[in-house]
Amino acid sequence: MSNEFMRPESQMKRIEAFFPLAHGVPRVNDRRVLSGIVYVIRKSLQWKDAPKAYGPAQDFV
Repeated sequence: MSNEFMRPESQMKRIEAFFPLAHGVPRVNDRRVLSGIVYVIRKSLQWKDAPKAYGPAQDFV
């Protein structure tokens, strides 16, 4: 990842209590998803225009 932004692990530890619990469905990488959300909002992009490092757009819908 060159220009991608990933949330620091320390920040993820502070907010992980607010993530929903998995009920039979495997969770995606919360750090990757949250970092993708922040990146898309900051850059005013659509999901399809985000770097592939954040995963496919279907993960965010």
